[in-house]
Amino acid sequence: MEESAFPFYMGVDVGTTKIAIVLLDSSSGEIIRTHAVANTSEITDLQGRARGWSEWDPKQAVDLTFSAMSEASRANECKEIKGIGVTGQMHGMLLLSQDRHPLSPFVGWQDQRCNEKMPGENITYIERMIKMAGKDGFLREGCYPATGYMGSTLFWLKENHALPPKPAKACFLPDYLVMMMTGLGPVTDPSNAGGSGVYDIKSRKWDMALIQKLGLRSELLPEVKRSGELIGSLTSEAARKTGLKEQTPVCVACGDNQASFLGSVADRGDAALVNIGTGGQISLWTPEYLVMEGVDTRCYLDESYMLVGASLCGGTSYALLNRFFKEVGRAFFGATDEADLYTEMTRLASEVPPGADGLRCEPLFTGTRFNPKSRATWRGMTESNFTPGHMARSLLEGVAEQFRMLYDGMLEGGVQPREYLIGSGNAIRRNFLLTKILFYTFSMPIRIPKNVEEAAFGAALLTAVGCGEFRDLEVAAHLVAYQ
Repeated sequence: MEESAFPFYMGVDVGTTKIAIVLLDSSSGEIIRTHAVANTSEITDLQGRARGWSEWDPKQAVDLTFSAMSEASRANECKEIKGIGVTGQMHGMLLLSQDRHPLSPFVGWQDQRCNEKMPGENITYIERMIKMAGKDGFLREGCYPATGYMGSTLFWLKENHALPPKPAKACFLPDYLVMMMTGLGPVTDPSNAGGSGVYDIKSRKWDMALIQKLGLRSELLPEVKRSGELIGSLTSEAARKTGLKEQTPVCVACGDNQASFLGSVADRGDAALVNIGTGGQISLWTPEYLVMEGVDTRCYLDESYMLVGASLCGGTSYALLNRFFKEVGRAFFGATDEADLYTEMTRLASEVPPGADGLRCEPLFTGTRFNPKSRATWRGMTESNFTPGHMARSLLEGVAEQFRMLYDGMLEGGVQPREYLIGSGNAIRRNFLLTKILFYTFSMPIRIPKNVEEAAFGAALLTAVGCGEFRDLEVAAHLVAYQ
């Protein structure tokens, strides 16, 4: 059959908790196949876990991804795909040798080592970076450095004499996957590079002046290509492992935040995207470069930008409350871990009126990007509202309020108000009450994308643009549909 009979594109998302594959029919916008597997490649040891580290085996992550791709492409027609797009967790990094072998584990975005105090000093690695960079040293980066970012982890490795003496390259995990697909060296794009903390997002180049101030070696950083650019094709080995045809085109990987936006928002100037999973972000598209306090400015997948308010209090906060209730059950009633407390928590919370009878929660259990020392609080406890339902309701309202505060900050910075919200991520899809609370907190309609794997869908759309199927991102985004 002719190639045009198979207008299929594959999107791959290497996430923190799972690896998702979608196959997009670009003629209809339908996802014809979805497959996801747990990302079980974490190798953090007990000592590392105690310190808040996050380390993963990149080879195992690739093996899991190739196996998932093979499962997704089992049907004969699915082998005839026109391009592969890749995305995945941003910020983290691994080091590669000249012959492309890992020299380090993949250090993930949740890694906390850069919030540790430097040996013999009363200052963290992040605080030292900011001091070394000088006033406005990170102004062009779109964000202040944070633990888990590539630039921060490289700084930690340098300060602890853990950088390899031989030539090496740092790369992001999605870029390593593309490298293993194509056999080429590590290449990244502005959406991922912009999450490193050492990339000038305005000029879209590595910030060599900042890199020099931090004492880092510029040759460690990968080459940056245009988002969605076709850079290679499947090798015979990768084709054998994925079940796809050799020479299938592969695009440069992109950041999962940007891919999720493309895969969730049909009209980018009209909506704000609230994505809540383990953590969460509120993202607004802007045609021009803007800088505002408390908000990251990131490169979008064309020449425009995204404003991103990142919160660490997404699904993790609700999971912590769930864990607390389970601990009570085990300690006092001999309960097991088999009970589904999430459903009961949400049911009890739904019976509590809005405002939780005066109980207020700031669910900042792990701080914020800009203030890691912040901690969670409950205020306004009384005899009548000190109940599990009130605690669950107030926590969900606190999560929604964190995103509303970030949105208000963007409006104060000069961004035009949006007409509606797009809600994505498992924490929204699986919790009807959180969706309802977001609706009231923002006083906006909220839409839920039809396609569940938004980031993988966005990667597939970007690849369709890169392959010439669509003129640009705005045309491709019109394939996004809502429930």
